[in-house]
Amino acid sequence: MIFRILTVFFFIGFTYSGFAQNTTNYNADLIPSNLKSRAGAIIRNMETTVDMRTQDNVMLYVKKAVTILNKNADERGALSIYYNKSTAIKSIKGILLDAAGNTIGKFNQGNFSDESASNDYSLFEDVRIKTFAPATLSYPYTVIYEYEIRYKQNLIIPDWYANPYPDVAVEKNSYTFICKPEDKIRIKAYNYKGDPEETTTEKTKSLTWRVTGMNAFKREPYSPDADSYLTYIKIAPEQFIYYGFKGNYTNWNELGKWVYNDLIKTRQTLKPATISDINKLVEGITDDKEKAKRVYEFMQKKTRYISVQVGIGGFQPFPASEVDRLSYGDCKALVNYTQSLLKAVGINSIYCVVNAGNTKKNMDADFASMDQGNHIILCIPFKSDTTWLECTSQNSPFGYLGTFTDDRTVFACTEEGGKILKTPTLNTTTNLQRRKAQLTITNDGDVTGNMQTNVYGSQYDNYESMINEPYTEQLKHLKDKYDIDNINFSDVKFIQKKEDINPATTESLKLSILKYAPKTNNRIYLIPNIFNRVTSIPESKNRSLPVYINRGYSDEDEIVYELPDGYTLEQKPEDVTIKTPFGTYEMAIKLDGKKLIYKRKLNTTSGIFSADKYADMVTFFSDINGFDNSKITLKSNN
Repeated sequence: MIFRILTVFFFIGFTYSGFAQNTTNYNADLIPSNLKSRAGAIIRNMETTVDMRTQDNVMLYVKKAVTILNKNADERGALSIYYNKSTAIKSIKGILLDAAGNTIGKFNQGNFSDESASNDYSLFEDVRIKTFAPATLSYPYTVIYEYEIRYKQNLIIPDWYANPYPDVAVEKNSYTFICKPEDKIRIKAYNYKGDPEETTTEKTKSLTWRVTGMNAFKREPYSPDADSYLTYIKIAPEQFIYYGFKGNYTNWNELGKWVYNDLIKTRQTLKPATISDINKLVEGITDDKEKAKRVYEFMQKKTRYISVQVGIGGFQPFPASEVDRLSYGDCKALVNYTQSLLKAVGINSIYCVVNAGNTKKNMDADFASMDQGNHIILCIPFKSDTTWLECTSQNSPFGYLGTFTDDRTVFACTEEGGKILKTPTLNTTTNLQRRKAQLTITNDGDVTGNMQTNVYGSQYDNYESMINEPYTEQLKHLKDKYDIDNINFSDVKFIQKKEDINPATTESLKLSILKYAPKTNNRIYLIPNIFNRVTSIPESKNRSLPVYINRGYSDEDEIVYELPDGYTLEQKPEDVTIKTPFGTYEMAIKLDGKKLIYKRKLNTTSGIFSADKYADMVTFFSDINGFDNSKITLKSNN
């Protein structure tokens, strides 16, 4: 990962802040009653000031008073501050108040726990974290923080969020940014009404944003990314200093040129022996895409992913020669290494910053800044098409990104400058799961048989966690995956086809389910859809946010049942077809001699829909749930 620690660091250190002000009355009874609706905590007053009058000595002052109404909101009264060699905590102090606003305790930096912030996948990390959580048994209570942090850089100015938490309401919150009058800065306000208050003197210019009376809001299922509706401010200075590096930018083009020329270009030297070996690897191959594939697979076999977050290393990759020697690196280092290997065989590629995660998040095309990504991927612009590579995976097929980075804009860094590109979309059609089963129903209601499932697109990775596991572990995973009482598996096999444009994973197995179809007298009752039932989605009354379906998919199921001797189909649900803006559903059941054939198709559609359409989507999935759980009745003629 790249930027992960920096992003979390600034976000948490910025929003979990504190305010000590002895003259203010923080009696909980004074909180306006309308702010208590849905709220577990109330920010009574918060003042955040960033002073950037010196580029390598940026000061963050935070004062915050927050009242915690109940135990469920205790975490909103905690404070976590990350720091490292370039970020110093100058002071922390605070007090605790009871419900009436009387002081019941005081604390300072000595009362904070202090530990490393390294994670399991990091080899090197110089970030530490100080944490404090008030201990009280009585509610409501108020905690007041006041702290000061110094940053030795101004490349990244902390974003200000008026309120990032749904269970928190805000009485007052303000953000002030101070710089010299001649400093050039770019500002973007998201979901903020009005203009900031501006004050300019001979020595300073200050801008202040304020919010008051902001209610808590409920979490709503199938909501878009929170940044689409939260109120926040981003600031990016044109001139910056970062770990001794200096630069300036006003747009993505200029920022990309700085990233490539200052952070990447000098890190791509390989030893002559490595260059010779990689050229021998592709000797005789004339197609550049096949050459790139050979190079990518060589990198996958040789290296493994380990995170590195030290100093400028948060943005700058390890030298390619070091990755070649050590055979490991983080996303930056592995992309830079792969790019260097490709360059050695005459193939151009592009180092790209992306905001990775299952939920798609784009770069803001209109506002360039260094803090919008958390991962690096590689783009190869061939003459006939563009290929994207995930360099941290030892198993991903050549050209396959998966749900971690698909369908979003990225920041591409080149010697000529930066630009915004878009990764391929895994759509409803390509995100396919196709399952076929041949099953036999016994006179006792047991079900046995064979099943094969093929998955493509976003569903390709569904089996990734179990494919390389021991066989006994695979059986455990399958029981969790299918979650059917009395189910057992045998002859389990997984095959991955990585050579195709659309890679596929195939699962084949034998199965048995004891007493799956209960028998009463001369009848057997069967839910034919054994393996793929949709659950209903929760209702959301008085919904305010748009409906967001992150990624569409297609499922096709066909199960052929061999009926027991003497049984015929007595009752079945009607065949059904449902078509909505959110997707389509088809189910059909027919009898062909002794064979009962069940077919089901579900296609869901990605996209954004108005809030008033959510009730229709609830109905759509509720109807599917009903049809997926519908029963048939088999009657014995004996």
